[in-house]
Amino acid sequence: MSDSDEAARRAEVAARAARAGAAIAGDAFRTTLEVEQKDGKTDVVTQADRDAQVAVIDVVREEFPDDPIVGEEEDELKEVPDSGPAWIVDPIDGTNNFVRGIRSFGTAVAAVVDGEPVGAATICPALSDSYLSGPDGVVRNDEPISVSDCDDPEAATVSPTIWWDFDHRDQYAAANREIVTRFGDMRRFGCAQLGLAMVASGALEGITTNLQANPWDTVAGVHLVREAGGRVTDLEGDRWRHDSTGLVASNGEIHDELLEAARRIDA
Repeated sequence: MSDSDEAARRAEVAARAARAGAAIAGDAFRTTLEVEQKDGKTDVVTQADRDAQVAVIDVVREEFPDDPIVGEEEDELKEVPDSGPAWIVDPIDGTNNFVRGIRSFGTAVAAVVDGEPVGAATICPALSDSYLSGPDGVVRNDEPISVSDCDDPEAATVSPTIWWDFDHRDQYAAANREIVTRFGDMRRFGCAQLGLAMVASGALEGITTNLQANPWDTVAGVHLVREAGGRVTDLEGDRWRHDSTGLVASNGEIHDELLEAARRIDA
């Protein structure tokens, strides 16, 4: 099997696995949920998160029983292997939205080889939106998408992403200040994977943080953005990796301004 055929197979499995997890999340949405706290008052988890991750992993294991899996919940790996194939799973990205009855959440699955994504899926069941990327490009609901062509920061809409803990709220405030003083408008969705998908589809011009993000919050969406023609870097302006500090994803046209905004967050 050629590398392209193998990548296509992995992209198809990522899509199928993400749909399986999203089906469970969608069925549990706006039902009675028992919400548990993990590492903080805003870091929450439900049984639906765990059940959705099991459903994702079951699909992956049917096709690739020996591949390592990096997942947010339970005892899965927490770091992406530098070599060989692996899978990165967020069963419900945006759990805070999910438990509040807000539709901005989704199941994200990325297939990676040697640390680089080759296929990804973000399925948002309450929005009826499915974002898929692989060797044949990137689509939303089976229609090709691409980043926007906006090159004027004052006409651009940008989102801050990832959560700043209470002892770093000065950085949260700085991120918002940098965005609202440099760009036309700001949105925050509470779901990094959805935000990245929106950059890929042209709904946003950029999304940014100065923090090191978890791979399950980012890798699938980063692949969407790149396949849609966008640019994703770290704070140094180098190509973003799953272990990078900072994440700056844009349509490419406003990237330099967005990168400077991200650098100023911790200044």
